Amino acid sequence: MPGLLLGDEFPNFEADTTIGRIKFHDFLGSSWGILFSHPKDFTPVCTTELACAAKISDEFKKRGVKMIALSIDSVEDHRNWSKDVMAFNSEAESALPFPIIADDKRELSVQLGMLVFVIGPDKKLKLSILYPATTGRNFNELLRVIDSLQLTAQKKVATPVDWKPGEKVMVIPSLSDAEAAALFPNGVTTKEVPSGKKYLRFTQP
Repeated sequence: MPGLLLGDEFPNFEADTTIGRIKFHDFLGSSWGILFSHPKDFTPVCTTELACAAKISDEFKKRGVKMIALSIDSVEDHRNWSKDVMAFNSEAESALPFPIIADDKRELSVQLGMLVFVIGPDKKLKLSILYPATTGRNFNELLRVIDSLQLTAQKKVATPVDWKPGEKVMVIPSLSDAEAAALFPNGVTTKEVPSGKKYLRFTQP
């Protein structure tokens, strides 16, 4: 998976997980997916991350995104680690709401490190972010980029810096003003800039 570029088809690997053996594309079905990889079980930063992912799993579900994690240890280790993760959330009696892929032969995670992958319903890679093991990932940002990816997959728009759902979006440059006017009934405003070029066009989606 290292070297996988945006737009590439995500590998349809088979693996053992905490919910049994899966074929990745079948697991995703027609959903969006997010896969977060971890270098090892029972590590401090990764434990806080999985706990956060579990806590906000309903937010991913609302967006039609299937969650799955990957770590190099065995299914048995994953099951034991999952208990620690839920205990960190003070929910020791609850089960982790998503599976963890076992990769004890390191076939999937050699040099994978702490990557996040977002995969579209077409099984293509839509986003990847690489973090060092010492820096916990920002799950609010992951939800934000999924909102942007899903919106821009449906409409001919792009989202500007720090965009959040409900805020104005930008009309993509390949649309003419006439096409934009027809597509966006809420109207299109253009930001005047010194170059005189009319490329900063905003609309309410």
